[in-house]
Amino acid sequence: MPAAHPSAPWNTEKLGLRVGADALAAGAAGVLVAPIITIIDKGIIENASGRNALGGSLKKSARELLVAPHRFLGSKPFVLIFSLYFGTYFTANTLDTATSTLSSTPASTTTAGTPKFLATSSANLALCLYKDSRFTQLFGSPGSTRPVPLPTFALFTLRDSLTIFASFNLPPLLAPTVATHMGAEAQRWMSAASVAQFVTPAAVQVVSTPLHLLGLDLYNRAGVALWGRDGRARRVLRDWGMASLARMGRIVPAFGVGGVVNTKVRRGLMGRLE
Repeated sequence: MPAAHPSAPWNTEKLGLRVGADALAAGAAGVLVAPIITIIDKGIIENASGRNALGGSLKKSARELLVAPHRFLGSKPFVLIFSLYFGTYFTANTLDTATSTLSSTPASTTTAGTPKFLATSSANLALCLYKDSRFTQLFGSPGSTRPVPLPTFALFTLRDSLTIFASFNLPPLLAPTVATHMGAEAQRWMSAASVAQFVTPAAVQVVSTPLHLLGLDLYNRAGVALWGRDGRARRVLRDWGMASLARMGRIVPAFGVGGVVNTKVRRGLMGRLE
């Protein structure tokens, strides 16, 4: 009877340090993008609720960040946003580490597929829904602190699923196509993978922003009809263009800049450990 071949050993070398590198990369990306995203998210919600115009809210928050950074960075909104993106990136990083461990591949190996989408989207959805419920109550209609309705949660869930798919799964798939159109000279300045990481999350906001606005309107204006002179559809269409640009402005740092920083910091740290 032939002897059984031993299975390939797991790649557990420096596993604790690798998980630490995952956390450092996620933390570097999170702290870099959280300030601008906090400012934009607050502005969009205050504009939708009528508390403040989008431009006025952005200026007020930016002034606070510059004049009293300790107060801004210690505020509940900033902590919520940082926790959201740290948790999302850390989940994606540790999934790559777990995969490299189980498949005995180099520590810097990254993945792109259904498991990564499910893991990152689950973490992001849970954290983002909590963040959105708190932001909606903090900056929604004045005097309203009622629970966020289930349809709003459902719309936020669909919105975030689209963003996660466009942020973690589409860039690796689109990068080869982008590379064929960029040429070698252009890729000296920015890789095709980085271009795809910037473009795809921003582009999907054209589709996901109406879902976001409708979810906010369901909270801010209970009992309003979908159609009509001041119906929900009219309000969503009114704010769609400006809100889309604002959300692109937050998504590019969140999953563009943040994604690139997270990837490069993790790759650099893992390269040293290898």
